[in-house]
Amino acid sequence: MALELIDFLIIISFFLVSLFVGIAVSKKSSKNASSFYLSGRNMPWWLLGVSMVATTFAADTPNLVAGIVRDTGVAGNWEWWAFLLTGMLTVFFYARLWRRSGVTTDLEFYELRYSGKSAAFLRGFRAIYLGVIFNVIIMATVCLAAIKIGNVMFGFTAGETLWIASIVTVLYSLLGGLKGVLITDFIQFIIAMVGSIWATLYILDLPEINGMQNLITHPNVVHKIDLLPDFSNTELMMGIFLIPLAVQWWSTWYPGAEPGGGGYVAQRMLAAKDEKNATWAVLFFNLAHYALRPWPWIIIGLASLIIYPNLESLATAFPNLDPKFVKDDLSYPAMLTYLPAGLLGLVITSLIAAFMSTISTHLNWGSSYVVNDFYARFINKDASEKQKIIIGRLSIIAMMACAGLLSLVLEQAKDAFDLVIQIGAGSGLLFIMRWFWHRINPWSEITAMASSLLIAMIFFADSRLDTQLFANWVGYEKICFNVLITTISWLIATFATRPTQSKTLEHFNQVIFGKESKFHNFPVKILGFFMGIIGVYSLLFSIGKFLYGDTIMGWSLMSLFIICVLGLVALRKKLF
Repeated sequence: MALELIDFLIIISFFLVSLFVGIAVSKKSSKNASSFYLSGRNMPWWLLGVSMVATTFAADTPNLVAGIVRDTGVAGNWEWWAFLLTGMLTVFFYARLWRRSGVTTDLEFYELRYSGKSAAFLRGFRAIYLGVIFNVIIMATVCLAAIKIGNVMFGFTAGETLWIASIVTVLYSLLGGLKGVLITDFIQFIIAMVGSIWATLYILDLPEINGMQNLITHPNVVHKIDLLPDFSNTELMMGIFLIPLAVQWWSTWYPGAEPGGGGYVAQRMLAAKDEKNATWAVLFFNLAHYALRPWPWIIIGLASLIIYPNLESLATAFPNLDPKFVKDDLSYPAMLTYLPAGLLGLVITSLIAAFMSTISTHLNWGSSYVVNDFYARFINKDASEKQKIIIGRLSIIAMMACAGLLSLVLEQAKDAFDLVIQIGAGSGLLFIMRWFWHRINPWSEITAMASSLLIAMIFFADSRLDTQLFANWVGYEKICFNVLITTISWLIATFATRPTQSKTLEHFNQVIFGKESKFHNFPVKILGFFMGIIGVYSLLFSIGKFLYGDTIMGWSLMSLFIICVLGLVALRKKLF
């Protein structure tokens, strides 16, 4: 498709702004590793919260949601909506603890909480395992989305898309550090939200769609709009609703929804100016991520069922795209081809912004692990701040190259989502309990990590090599099996090995809890936890009901949201 001059001007302007931000903050960010990775620990909650939301608004996220809607309907989003429980757990129980720890990365936590060579090994190994291997898998899914968008929008080959999409992102990530990422995230989030909402309104006005009411009553769509799954379909209900809500949210590790906090969410909590700002940042993130942002992607996914009712219609519309990339998640960029000049440029810019936001965060986060938890800890303990920043920048380039290469062998966003869920299965409960149950030690985590990875790789290899050993197992059965075996394994390791030295535990308690009890204000925090969950789900479904034209239920759910907000405000002194 051909873009007009105004479209190119919008895209180029955004690239220039992003580079300007990186250059503007490069001097301060390059002072030392702490400035490069934590922005001097003085960031406000609103900037950190928006950055978290922008980071999870990846280029692949609209594709993923649209693909889920086409496959299992709106209710299929419970696979990731269930992670709200994980997020609220971080808000009310762990955000303050992370900021209080004073560590540079969440992996440095290991040598604060554990003792001995096993703690050092765990820190170093996970720096590579999470910071490089796991991180590259996540970035590869974002690159895969960019490949599909680049082909649909510009006719680019996979290689051309990766080169163009990556170069500016890598440049400002190299220059600006976390502060550059936070500022560009703020700009990118505004562009992304405006673009996705405007695009949705335009698509609803297309003659083929003819408005929201016609959309939700269309024969291709009407059976896809329910917010809850069909409970008579046991397999579907278990896979997308019951298991995510009953098991997945507390038992699996997933970027942005780590039980007990972690990853780039922890990085932003550690960069907050104080504990309250850390807590408010994560609360805003969960509200915006789950309640405010998904509906434009859902509606476009539903609309695509009218224009592209099946994969054959998508393949016919884009004959030059490699057939392996023609999956349901292609529907989102396919629908954007209907947008007019100007709006098309803005929406493409929003997708580029989403790509850059996610990739830059993962590059900076992964690089912080490589530098702080591997290079400076094990390779060169006397490394200067200048050397650390050089190593960090080299690792950024290397990780981007690896992610681009891996993206060429993936086919759709859902494949990587399922793989990541499997790899993190079974370790979530450990991450929740390690702050409070002192019997947990490094071997608990090592065992959990090894067990879940081994089982995930067995399932993945079985599906790819067509060995048919687990052909009759559905996704949720594999997750439950992995959770069960991994949890049993790390519990056995916990009791079969020595606990952390009492001196280390005493220091940890002093730093994290001070004179407070470990369970200080727990009843109030539990109440806040449930009010936060009910409030966000109420807002999410209230918006959905208003869109569907059910104003009575919409206002009822909105009233419940307001009650929860007022309750949290009344308890704010004890909660925040």
